Amino acid sequence: MTIRRAMPTDAAAISALWNLHITTRLTTFNSAPKTDPQVAAQIAQLQKDGFGFWVAVNETAVLGFAYYGQFRGGIGYAHTMEHTIYVADGAAGRGYGQQLLNTVETDARNKGAHVMMAGVSAENGPGIAFHARCGYIEVARLPDVGRKFDRWLDLVLMQKFL
Repeated sequence: MTIRRAMPTDAAAISALWNLHITTRLTTFNSAPKTDPQVAAQIAQLQKDGFGFWVAVNETAVLGFAYYGQFRGGIGYAHTMEHTIYVADGAAGRGYGQQLLNTVETDARNKGAHVMMAGVSAENGPGIAFHARCGYIEVARLPDVGRKFDRWLDLVLMQKFL
């Protein structure tokens, strides 16, 4: 397994992995599937803006992806980042998520970030546990701020000082 910067040619594999979560799970509040061109454009934009987008790959497949960007707009948040991370079902529990997250955090730290945030669905117990193992602490729980599959969902904000 290798971690490398994502390329536009990875868009189809990334959108397939992402869309599994979007269309069938509560790991994201998003309910609109991603298209390959949208993902390719997002990869290009994040890299152009000086952030990062990475994939974990083996010889045949994308096993996971992670990216980060500024937590909120405006200069006051310039040193606070937020990441997104997904690992393929068959790849979970093998350390790929940890390696992807380490890559994101190292890049952000090297570019002057002070804090990394994670927004995790309260329904995603494994995601909350993963972040806790990686040194994130829960700093807020926002009740009923998301809606998906005709349900109101809580958002858990987790924070790590870099």
